[in-house]
Amino acid sequence: MLRLDDLQVFVRTAERGSLSAAARELDVSPAVASAALKRLEAALQTRLFARSTRSLRLTAEGELFLAHARASLQSLEDGRQLLAGGRSEIAGVLQVSAPSDLGRNVLLPWFDEFQAQHPRLQLRLLISDRQADLYRQPVDVAIRLGQPPDSSLVALPLAADNRRVLCGAPAYFARHGRPQQPDDLLRHNCLLYMLAGRAHERWSFADGKRSQVVTVSGDRICDDADVVRRWAVAGRGLVYKSWLDVAADVRAGRLEVVLADYQGEPAPLNLFCTHRAQLSRPVTLLREFIQQRCAELQRERPWR
Repeated sequence: MLRLDDLQVFVRTAERGSLSAAARELDVSPAVASAALKRLEAALQTRLFARSTRSLRLTAEGELFLAHARASLQSLEDGRQLLAGGRSEIAGVLQVSAPSDLGRNVLLPWFDEFQAQHPRLQLRLLISDRQADLYRQPVDVAIRLGQPPDSSLVALPLAADNRRVLCGAPAYFARHGRPQQPDDLLRHNCLLYMLAGRAHERWSFADGKRSQVVTVSGDRICDDADVVRRWAVAGRGLVYKSWLDVAADVRAGRLEVVLADYQGEPAPLNLFCTHRAQLSRPVTLLREFIQQRCAELQRERPWR
């Protein structure tokens, strides 16, 4: 029989990468925490961590077991709330990873609204354009644009029909004119961002008859998509971004969509987790909330 406190020590140690840090968080001595890990490994008959004098890392078996341990702890917490009559009021800690631009400028106020509706919920937010490793990092779910590189992840749609659009500031168009067709981009300054360490310089467009890919260039590039959008708002060049990222700027007149007769490449927004057992009530409610907000923005989309 696996003990609840042993699972807690295992999960905290995996998340923090340190047995002593996990012991401090759980308010137990390092010796007690070490005994808990040894007891759990004995019960499972496998090594969960590879240990040395200077490092502690999950074994392959430990990585496989981590998602199930997290899901078990969450399931027990859901059951506790049910017995306490608090099922309608969600609580606990929800750890979410999100991309930089969407996270800071779109999701952040949505999260504030969601927490106002559920004041007992604690949110831990990881904002980065580097994709979180859901098997290793302390993340329950990740919100990402595009399709998952890892087919083992569970992907749930938030805005399946989202696309990229071409935008620029009114000041930029006043100085340089507006592109009328995709090939015109070869004469414009295009602001680039890095995706997985590579410049996203091949911009695709479709007019219903054919698709066209244009290899663009510009004088600025950044690995933070929020910075690239800010450059565009400042009139430094054109940007090819997810509609969800720029919808507020377009509504406010800070950016204007061009080549609206062409469809940009798909940029579906999804919620990812490692296992369906992680779809707890807080996760389910958050997904429904974000889906509704995305649908409101999608009603203003410039493509047909």
